[in-house]
Amino acid sequence: MKFVFVSYHNSEAFNNPEDWINRIAAYRGILECLSERHTVISIEQINYTGKYRHNGVEYHFKKYGKRERLLPWRLHLYVKNLGPDIVFMHGLHYPLQLLQLKWQLGQKTKIMVQHHAEKPFHGFKKWLQQFAERNVDAYLFTSREIALDWFENGNLSDKKKIREVMEASSAFYAQDTAMARAKLQVSGQPVFLWVGRLDVNKDPLTVVSAFLRFAKQHAGARLYMIYHTTELLAALTTLKGREDINDTIVLVGQIRHPQMADWYNSADFIISGSHSEGSGIAVCEAMSCGSVPIVTNIPSFRKMLNHCGCLYEPGDSEALFDALQRAIQLNLPEEKMRVIQQFKAQLSFPAIASQIAEIAEAL
Repeated sequence: MKFVFVSYHNSEAFNNPEDWINRIAAYRGILECLSERHTVISIEQINYTGKYRHNGVEYHFKKYGKRERLLPWRLHLYVKNLGPDIVFMHGLHYPLQLLQLKWQLGQKTKIMVQHHAEKPFHGFKKWLQQFAERNVDAYLFTSREIALDWFENGNLSDKKKIREVMEASSAFYAQDTAMARAKLQVSGQPVFLWVGRLDVNKDPLTVVSAFLRFAKQHAGARLYMIYHTTELLAALTTLKGREDINDTIVLVGQIRHPQMADWYNSADFIISGSHSEGSGIAVCEAMSCGSVPIVTNIPSFRKMLNHCGCLYEPGDSEALFDALQRAIQLNLPEEKMRVIQQFKAQLSFPAIASQIAEIAEAL
């Protein structure tokens, strides 16, 4: 079976294939595993034109202007000439392009569309999404519950087309915890990690508020916070400065992605305060290293965890405090093993590739 992956997003900051391949490390492993049994071509749009083969996957780099991405006749003709059995389209926010794609491909080629945290359109664009739905053979969401927003809003109507598949995974793996901590000079017993934007959705203030209370009862505990945006940094610093007498919370700041493997392997637990997620890549990466999740009770995390770790209600500091108390009562070595087994079974590159192939073969 031949798969052609298509995106309408242009990442002009990238000028060569190698840098782009490294940039999509959390995703390309799916393509590589899928290519073990199928032909896989991924059309990418960066500031480069040409072909590049990497680990069994053919990357076709094309450059199109803004108008051509809106009316992508040349791109769709290129896709058609590749002779795909399945076209895998990234994102639900391209109904106009989807209609054009199906018109050029014809009825024989099947189309799968991957949700990437988009929210349902309103107005005229909502009507386009409704009209385009008849041309889609399968919609891929991390959790079926996430897709319900699209049905309740009226953007989609055929629930039989919904499939549960994680949108990306992790290239990291479990390593020696003591070595990782020594390398980073991380200390604490136990060690907690938070990774994300310092914004309202990621809700670091609720996390810090609960952890400060927890740390008063567990003096050895440490929370390390890694972030690459600073919207709530001032408020976070004020809260920490007012109550964090023993410096139990360490504001690390921004870290290059390859270095995150050591951070995930240093952590006993990964905490998330997210109110909404299309999936949850940081939590997925932490799970691949055996870090036990303490995360919000939202659809994507419920699906990802499958009863591993601990859940709590978003925005509820008291509920997070209780979850932290429950977490330290777990048999940590056993729970870490359960987390890794869940990652391998449902969230890893081979697992996701197998799920995609199974869906495609059934269309």
